Amino acid sequence: MNGTDQPVNGARVQSVQRAAALLRAISDTPEPQTAPDLAERCGLNRSTAWRILATLEEEGLVDRDAATNRYSIGPAVARLAAAGAEALPRLARPHLEDLARRTGETVSLAVPRGLQLVYVDQVQAPHVMAADWLGRAVPLHATSTGKALLAWLPEDELEALLAQPLPRFTASTITDPAKLRRELARVRKRGYAVSRGELEDDLWGASAPVLDRRERATAVVSVWGAEGRLRARGLDELGRATAATGASLSRWP
Repeated sequence: MNGTDQPVNGARVQSVQRAAALLRAISDTPEPQTAPDLAERCGLNRSTAWRILATLEEEGLVDRDAATNRYSIGPAVARLAAAGAEALPRLARPHLEDLARRTGETVSLAVPRGLQLVYVDQVQAPHVMAADWLGRAVPLHATSTGKALLAWLPEDELEALLAQPLPRFTASTITDPAKLRRELARVRKRGYAVSRGELEDDLWGASAPVLDRRERATAVVSVWGAEGRLRARGLDELGRATAATGASLSRWP
């Protein structure tokens, strides 16, 4: 093993850490970067950065524009991300089951698909009949699930979504973009979103995001059920429970 590959901090390999740092630097910048720029961002000398980037390019993990010599994320990363998205429901399942036991309500996991959220797993609460939402997309502005996603979107993406009409589903649906912005600010401050009959009159819920390193929601955990039960239990109590579950899953990506 050469010096670049010597383990650090026990079992960690320095060259792998440096490659990971370069990948994060590329993914965290909106525009493709040159090797010298990336080396500076990661605290590496240029020759080391260039060698690692050349290897990453060969493996399809980064893509180099031959005309500009600037690097962007490669197609192999997209395949890894897709595999990770498929693994998340399996890894999250014990957390969802625990949350359902503690709250006595149905718990769901939803993931972003384009400009929608789609439910990918659901744990039915004991002795509670609930609709099956698996595979269904939800309107983002009219559900606690959707608001938990919107609250952590970058400003430009949120602005584009709020420029579209916000359909009304019940008398409680928020259809005013300014009012929704204020609601989303409260969601970020407390760490969870709530919905009181905004999609269906009798359907209440509390949701919290699963955040990645960039503070973006990669999934949303929700507790939901009939108004009578959730009103008696208290949405804030359920919201704090979903936030704790979301935080425990946020350590995974």
